[in-house]
Amino acid sequence: MSHPLTTQLSLALQRAHRQTQLPQTLSEVTIRPLDAALGAEITGLDANRPLSPALVRALKKALDDHHILVFKQQQLSDEAFLAFTTYFGSVFRPPEDVPVLASAANDGVPPDVVPVANVEGGYTGNGELHPHIDHQWTPLPSAGSLLYALEVPSVGGDTSWYNLNAAYEALDADTKAKIDGLQLITYNPFLRQKGQVRPQYRTPDIEPLGPGFPHPLVRTHPSSGKPLLFLSARSEVEVVGVAAEEGAALIARLREHVTQERFRYEHKWQVGDIVYWDNQATLHSRAAFAETERRVLKRVSLAGSRPF
Repeated sequence: MSHPLTTQLSLALQRAHRQTQLPQTLSEVTIRPLDAALGAEITGLDANRPLSPALVRALKKALDDHHILVFKQQQLSDEAFLAFTTYFGSVFRPPEDVPVLASAANDGVPPDVVPVANVEGGYTGNGELHPHIDHQWTPLPSAGSLLYALEVPSVGGDTSWYNLNAAYEALDADTKAKIDGLQLITYNPFLRQKGQVRPQYRTPDIEPLGPGFPHPLVRTHPSSGKPLLFLSARSEVEVVGVAAEEGAALIARLREHVTQERFRYEHKWQVGDIVYWDNQATLHSRAAFAETERRVLKRVSLAGSRPF
C-alpha cells in the first residue's frame, strides 16, 4: 500500500526531483559584490532550475564572504521557492514550546513558507521593524532566511542589513576583551501581549515571561569562523552574571555601535527579488510604508546550530 506525501516540503522536493532540465552551472551565473558594507548580487540564475554542485558551493562561499545574496528577476511558485531554499539547509522548525512569527498557524506550527505581508493571512503589518536577529531567543536560532518579493509598495518598505562581523572588528581592544566570553539571554518577544511594555534590558524587578536561552554575545560563525557581535537593537535582553546597571549600560553602548551607517546596506525591493541573508552574521530592519499600499513577500527560514 502506497503512502501519499502530504507535507508542503515533501511535495515540493518530489516535484523538483521530477524536473528534466539540466543543472545550471557556475559559468552561467555572475556573483558581483555590492558597493556596500555587505552583500553580493546574483544574476543569470533561474531558481526554478536545478543547481550544479559547483554553483551551490560557490553561493555558500559567497554568503560566508558577503553575508547576504540578492537574486534578481525570479518567478517562482511556493513549491519551487521552497525547493530552492533547501540547497542551503533544512527548513527551520522551532520547538513547540518556543513561539516565533506565525506560530499561531497550523496548531502552533509555523508554515514552511511564511507570508511576510500586510494583507489577509500575512504577518508584520506595515510599521517600522527595528534591527534584529530572527529567532535569537530560541535554543537553536535559524541560520538564515530567504525572502521573495511578489508585491512591493511604491514608497517605503525597504529592508536594511547590518554586518555583525564588521561591527565586532571595529570595536576597540578593551571592549573586545570585556565582552569576550559573556553570555546574552534574548527573551521571547512573542510572550508579551500587543501593547504591553517591552523593556530593552531585563532588570531584577522585571519578571521574565518564559525561560531564556543564553548565547555568546560574541558568536563564532560556524562555517567561516568569523567573530560576530550577536546582538539585536531593541529586544529584551540580559547579560548573564553581570550587574543590571553595568549590563544595561554595556548593551546600550554596543547597540549604538552595531547600528551605525557604516555597517549597513539598504535594499530597495523590486518584484522578483530574493534576498538570502545569514541570520548568524547580520541584523535586519524594515522601513515603514503606507497601510494603503500592499507589500507581499514570502519567507523561508533555515535551521541553525547551537551558537558557540
